[in-house]
Amino acid sequence: MMNPQPSTRERLIASGLPLLLERGYHGLGLQALLAATGVPKGSFYHHFRDKEDFALQVVDAYMREVHAGLDACLDDASLAPLDRVRRFFEMTQQVYQSQGYMGCLLGGLGQELAGVSDTFRKKIETCFTGIASRLVVCLKEARQRGDLPATSDPPQLAALLVDCWEGAALRSRLQRDLAPLDAMLDFYFRSAGAS
Repeated sequence: MMNPQPSTRERLIASGLPLLLERGYHGLGLQALLAATGVPKGSFYHHFRDKEDFALQVVDAYMREVHAGLDACLDDASLAPLDRVRRFFEMTQQVYQSQGYMGCLLGGLGQELAGVSDTFRKKIETCFTGIASRLVVCLKEARQRGDLPATSDPPQLAALLVDCWEGAALRSRLQRDLAPLDAMLDFYFRSAGAS
């Protein structure tokens, strides 16, 4: 059975992700999006109230991909908990590399819009918090197994991991290289186990 063709809305969102990564919110023109998809302007407004609504729906689609990656890695009981966490970030590195080192959509939009849009600031903070909360489960399991010190604080470690990752993702984008991400992961996991 063949897969159905993506809907107009799905095509717009799929094209919007790389355009938002490359150009940012303010640099994304509606004409460029419509040209990339061959969708008429009226169809855009049938599916989205405005550019903000469109970008927020792209973030939702991006987060579905992130959570699918978290599911695939964090639910893999064949790996130790810390290896599952690291595997998620290594998989994300591969995605960044395949996209030309454009980095994290959340980080890019957060840096661009957090100071001017409360809607985006809250949305992106909720996304980061959601990612960290998924990591906490594995970090708690790692602490129970003795892979992390008994005194470690899994919620704090998860939040710190997300924060460090976002900084390294920015550096990776600037340098067009995975080295900052590799260095951050090595340092984080070495330090977390020793704390």
